[in-house]
Parts: sequence; C-alpha cells; structure tokens
Amino acid sequence: MSTHDPSGSQPEGGGPPSFDKQPPTPGGGTPDGEPPRPAPSGAPGEGPGAYQGSYGGPTPGQNPYGQTPYGGQPYDQPPPGHGPGSAPYGTPGGGPVPGMPPIGTWPKRIVARLIDYVLMQAIGVIVIGPFVDLSTREGTTEAFWLGCAVYLVYEALMLSRDGQTLGKKAMKIRVAMLIDGNSPTQSAAWTRAAVYILPAVLCCAAVWWVIDGLFGVFDKPYRQCLHDKAAKTVVVTTEI
Repeated sequence: MSTHDPSGSQPEGGGPPSFDKQPPTPGGGTPDGEPPRPAPSGAPGEGPGAYQGSYGGPTPGQNPYGQTPYGGQPYDQPPPGHGPGSAPYGTPGGGPVPGMPPIGTWPKRIVARLIDYVLMQAIGVIVIGPFVDLSTREGTTEAFWLGCAVYLVYEALMLSRDGQTLGKKAMKIRVAMLIDGNSPTQSAAWTRAAVYILPAVLCCAAVWWVIDGLFGVFDKPYRQCLHDKAAKTVVVTTEI
C-alpha cells in the first residue's frame, strides 16, 4: 500500500518538487506582477543593462537617452561653425566663413592702397632723389621702379605677418585666407603682392590697376580682385 499523499507538496520518491508543476503567479512570469527580465547570456555586448532585441540599443552617434549632440551631429563631428574652415576670431555675420568679419568696403580699400603707394613712392624718391634732374625728369622712371620693388617686398612681408599693411591698419581692414580666415601664408602673401605690382611695372601701371580693381567691384560674393583670386585671399574688416 502506497503512503504517498497526493495533497502534499513533495512528489513520490522524496525528490525535489517539479518546477513545471508550480501554480501560476498573478501578473504572469514573476512574483509580484513584475515583467520578465532578460537573463545575461555572457556573450559580448550582452549583460545587465544591455537590452537588445525588443528593447533596442542606441544607434551610432546617439547617446543612451536617444538624443544626438549638436542638433543631430554625430559625436565625432563638430557643430556647424566650430570645425575646420571656421575662423577663430572676429564677429559673426557677413564673412565668407563662419566667424569671419564682414567684407571690407571699397572706400576703405582704396584709401588704404593710396596710403601704402604714397609711402613707398616717397621712399623711392628719397633714395633716387640725389640722382634725378627735375628739369629733364631723368631718373623718374628708376624712382618709380624702385618704389614698386620696395612696395612688393613691403606688402608681402607685412601681409604674411598679420595680414595688414600700414594703410590697412589705418583703415581697419585686413587680408585673410579665404578658406579659414587666418593671416596669409608666405606663398599667398608673395603671390598677392607680385600679381598686383609686377604687371604694373612691366606694362601700364594705371591701366593694370584699374582692370584689377574693377574685377573686384563686379566679383561676387567676396569682392576679390585679380590678385586676391591668385592668392585665394579676401579683404575683411577688423577692430585693430
């Protein structure tokens, strides 16, 4: 005769109770009505907190809260106006690249040129003066050539230093690289000065400078003269 009690919690044979015969718990799955939790499997990228599958994980460039930084830009990319190509100075608005000051006005550019030209020609006259006969005007051509040579060296050196000649400092404008707003490189400064000066020496100074200047008047949107085009520069305003 069997002594097993069907109403008991222990099955016949004295073994542990069978889990598949446990009564269902209210709420389904776990005690107290809690939802089932995924069990860690030990695989790479899985474990507590890494809810994949039905819970979904963060997408590349997205933080764990489902929002991307910089208004939608990935973490490895800066926000607009803060990466390469943006100038680290000046006031925003009106410039060729974000952060670059507005384009220099024509009256300021013309007056700055006149100041520099008069200064350099004065140096040429002072150097050549003792050898010039004013009655016959002998030596005036040499004085002009010397003034242009001094102008070429003067402008190239000044622009490569901080983008300003004495005339530009007086008018509060400066020359900047179009790509990033920095001061012109050595090659850009010499190219800009050479394209402005050498054709004037080799041909007709007045004609060349008029052509060069008028090209910038009609150029859009950066008002670049031919010497700016050659050097990839632009003239902008400045506070100093």
